[in-house]
Amino acid sequence: MVSMEWIYLILAGLLEMGWAIGLKYTEGFSRLWPSIGTITAMIASFYFLSQALRTIPIGTGYAVWTGIGAVGTALLGMVILGESVAPFRLVSLTLIVLGMMGLKLST
Repeated sequence: MVSMEWIYLILAGLLEMGWAIGLKYTEGFSRLWPSIGTITAMIASFYFLSQALRTIPIGTGYAVWTGIGAVGTALLGMVILGESVAPFRLVSLTLIVLGMMGLKLST
């Protein structure tokens, strides 16, 4: 069973994806609603990360949080923004996921 701390960490990572993609739509924070959504997602992401780190080791928590954000943002960039889907890029993302799994298993 997954503990609440890991649920918080996954939620924080998903929110990181949201604010990272949101940055693209803020146009340098010159658009009001995308900026508000992005800032809200940032605050919520940091909040849930802080809750997760109450019991998850900082090295594991931070690496998994940034890993979820990086992999998810890259995949969304491919799907939504038409970014490159080069095979080496996909292999690299897979390695990040395997690293996060290894950290989870070692905690």
